[in-house]
Amino acid sequence: MESVWDYPRPPRLEPVSKRLQVTLGGVVIADTARGHRVLETSHPPVYYFPLEDITPEALVPSTKRGSMCEWKGAASYYDVVGGTGRRVEGGAWTYRSPTPAFDAIRDAVAFYPAPMDSCTVAGERVT
Repeated sequence: MESVWDYPRPPRLEPVSKRLQVTLGGVVIADTARGHRVLETSHPPVYYFPLEDITPEALVPSTKRGSMCEWKGAASYYDVVGGTGRRVEGGAWTYRSPTPAFDAIRDAVAFYPAPMDSCTVAGERVT
């Protein structure tokens, strides 16, 4: 068991070889065993998928305004599209020009788990 209060500040980036999946509209839109996770004090872990392990049609540039992380840099958002045309506006984000410490997640994509049908890590549902 991990506690978010034990996570470091500044955040730590680590590779993840466990299988990560995201389902939306009854369709798996992201599937990888080559992810990364970011651990930051008081925050749940955030999992990043390589862009090439995401269904290309699932990501549409969003009109949601970007945000800034003091550790990772400027984020850009995507609307996420799944089966049956289900769409989650601003449901994912990426760092196109991250700070040097987070270059491993350049262009990788993280999803907000709540609006997706499911997000799993090694078959365990993210809550």
